[in-house]
Parts: sequence; C-alpha cells; structure tokens
Amino acid sequence: MSQALRDARRYEEERERSIAPGARPAFHLSARVGWMNDPNGFSWYGGQYHLFYQYHPYDSHWGPMHWGHAVSDDLLHWRYLPAAMAPDMPYDRDGCYSGGALTLPDGRHLLMYTGVAEELTETGALRRVQTQNLAFGDGMNYRKYEKNPVIAAADLPEGGSRYDFRDPRVWQEPDGSLRALVANDHPGEGGRLLLYGSEDMEHWKLLSVVAENRGRLGLMWECPDLFRLDGRDVLVASAQDMLPKGFEYHNGNGTFCLMGRMDPDTGRFIEESDQAVDYGIDFYAPQTVLTPDGRRVMIGWMQNWDTCNLHVKSTPWFGQMSLPRELSIRNGVLFQRPIRELEALRGPCVEYRGVALADGEIALPGIRGRTGDLEIELEPEDGAELFHRFAVRFAKSELYHTGVSFRPVESVLKVDRKFSGSRRAIIHQRRAKVNHDRGRLKLRLILDRFSVEAFVNDGEKVMTATLNTDLAADGITFFADGRLRMNARFWPLEAKKTPTAAD
Repeated sequence: MSQALRDARRYEEERERSIAPGARPAFHLSARVGWMNDPNGFSWYGGQYHLFYQYHPYDSHWGPMHWGHAVSDDLLHWRYLPAAMAPDMPYDRDGCYSGGALTLPDGRHLLMYTGVAEELTETGALRRVQTQNLAFGDGMNYRKYEKNPVIAAADLPEGGSRYDFRDPRVWQEPDGSLRALVANDHPGEGGRLLLYGSEDMEHWKLLSVVAENRGRLGLMWECPDLFRLDGRDVLVASAQDMLPKGFEYHNGNGTFCLMGRMDPDTGRFIEESDQAVDYGIDFYAPQTVLTPDGRRVMIGWMQNWDTCNLHVKSTPWFGQMSLPRELSIRNGVLFQRPIRELEALRGPCVEYRGVALADGEIALPGIRGRTGDLEIELEPEDGAELFHRFAVRFAKSELYHTGVSFRPVESVLKVDRKFSGSRRAIIHQRRAKVNHDRGRLKLRLILDRFSVEAFVNDGEKVMTATLNTDLAADGITFFADGRLRMNARFWPLEAKKTPTAAD
C-alpha cells in the first residue's frame, strides 16, 4: 500500500468523527469526508453491493481524485470502507478518475479506471493525458496492475483526443473475454463511445465505435453504461454543455438515454429513440448494477457542475448520490422507480382521500418532516373548470420552501428551489412536459434532509434537486389555483445511522 493511500485512509478516519450523523442525508450515500462526485464501480461482490466514488478527502471541493468506497446490503444503509485508491503512480499521479468493476472467475474484484497525468504541451499549457488502468482486490484492498496502462493513446482511433478519454464501463462476455466501453472526444464532432476487447486483461484491441455524437447532444460524452433491459439495448451517457431540445434536455450538463439494439456484426449501436434520464437540477454520471434477483438498478451523482463549488471550504463533506432506482421500459419509455427496499424504512402511514383544494394553500395534520415518502393523486373537481396550477411545498417555514408544481393546461411540471435559502444566482428551476388525463396526475416525492426526487406517473419522468435549507424548516403544504381533489399518503422515513469502517 502506498503512503498516499495510507495518508488518505488515516485522514478520512480522523476527520469523519467531526461529522454528526444528523448533518448527513438519512438514506442517501454522501461523501465520507471531503468531496464526492461520480459513482464508480457499482457492483455486486462478495454478497454485498459495492459503490466507489470520485473522492477528494482533503477538501470539500474538487481536487486530485481518489476512489472512496462504501458497501451495503440493501442500497440504503451504507457502511464506509477505507479509500480504495489514491493517485500514487506515474500514470495516475494527478487523479484516479471514473470507471467500473466486475467479479472475475477466480473471485477477485476487478476495477478498471482512468488514470490522469498532466503533461506540458508544446504551447506551454498543461493538459491531462488520460489512460485506462486496472486494479485487483478482495473488496477491501486493491493492488494496481503492474502492466498499467492497458489502454492508452496508441489504442485510439484516428482523431481521438488523448486528453478526453475516460470512464471505462467493463464487463465479461460469456466466453470469458473482457469488454470495456470508453468515452472519447473527437474534436470538432464531439463525444463518441469506443468498445475495446481483451482475452487476457493485458492486451486490448479497439473493436468498434459504438456511437457518435456529431454535435447533436452536447459536446463531450462521459460515463457511459450499456445494458439489456426488457428486450432492448440501452445506452446511457452524460453530455457536457448541452443545448435544450424543447423540454427534453436542458442547458448545461445532463444525462441521456438511447434505446435500440447493438449490431453484433459491426459493434455499433442502432439507435431508435433518445430521452433525458432526469429532468431536474441535480443528476449526473449514473451507473447501473444488475441485482442478484434480476433488477437493473441505477444510481447517479445528485449534483451538477454549475452549482457544486459555491460552498465554503470549511464544509466537512459535499456530494451525495441519488436514491437507487429500478429501471424498466414501457411503451418505448425508460421508467424509474425508487427501489422497493425503501418501503422497509416507512413509518406509520397518514392518508387522506378526496381532499378538496380551491384557490388556496392548506396543511394536513401528520404530513410534515424532512425525510418522507409522499404519494399524491390529483384529479379535477367534478363539473369545475380545469384548475390552473397545483403545488406541493416542502422544507417549509415562514422564510423558506421548495416546491413541485403542475400546470395542466401547459402539461408542465416544475421543480423550484428559489426560496430554499440560497443566496446565489444559480439554477433554481427546471421544467418537464408530463402526460396527464385532464389534470389527473400521480406524483411520488422522496424527501431526504437535503434533497427531493419527484417521480411522475409511476416513474415515467423524474426530477431531482438538492437543497441546503435549515433543517428546522419541515412543513409541507398543498396549494391550488382553481378547484381540484387530491388523495395523499405520507410515510415518514427512518434509516439507521451509517456505520463507519471501524464499526
């Protein structure tokens, strides 16, 4: 073990003690200490779920990337393990970037990741050279492969950038050979996804260009994932610097999903449709895992690059993951639902049926709190004109609230955190087009201390946002402009404390 990794492990263990359990999310994984971004190596290994993450333990802002590490039995209660990797080799001295994981036939846990090493170019600028590397471990400790890097600039197709070449998603074929899907930038045309293969883990060959951007979805593509779901092949990636496409994509960085099929002869993805993965403010760089019982589950970084560096340096931790989501395809649309294990955290249910709302705001006894599962069904009042707007407001006090609102005439759902207590002119609103039957709509809000995830129509669309509102603001209210009826069910959610590596 290198001194850099020993230092990181010692630091995170000592620093973690200063963070009170109540200062973290209740059931979303957050950085053990310091900074967290992309999920890495999401996998089932040794009878547990393993989730690694981009990690800078020494500061709550982005810095030289390590791999943080946590394990879980149910994807909701996480136990921190010591940092898995530190930037300590010539090829990754400036960061161990994102990647994937799999279980080898001999029982070892294989990590494949991007190593970053800065070089001085002919113009005098520093550029980050990116290569793909391996590490092997037992679920706790990992050793980097002595023959790293295994995929480098010489393995790129013509025109590929060696400075934007990252985020391998690795898997094993039935014949035992390995595959890696890697993101790469082709300057002037944007991101593309490259497929590599290996028979021995040491020698890798470019097999195909799986998909190309050609300027239609942002610029560089990152963090690809490829999987089979409900009879279709699904390709998920995150795009930098997107332009809006109606209500489907928003400005900035976002995550998209392509559905279609992989052509086994050419190694290309034959695209049939595309859609956004999350329509809210804070969701990026997701990875999926196939659970032992056959579910495809996705988790993403619950943050966005435009707003993630505004907190003060004294913040002890920054960054959290989304709620794990079960994926399915219905009528050609990617659906996402909270993992069913969440229901085990529910307390006693408070239920209201047929509540009449008319031109005003109400609170319902028993529905309040910063951690909860709230299901809402809306329908217009019999004989009344279609209502203009409905809103549910939460994390609410006299000063603060965040809201999710629905305008049936425009078929628009909006998440809005401009009154959440933020003093910055950052992104506070996102909108999405939603399907409804004359105002009939289903909403499910998962509230944690510092976030909301809104699932629309059983997961047809999802909108995610983080919030940094004072925890004393715990009211929940319902507002209508016009007349409607509402059914509401609310369960408080409780999770056990997140254990540390020493527990």
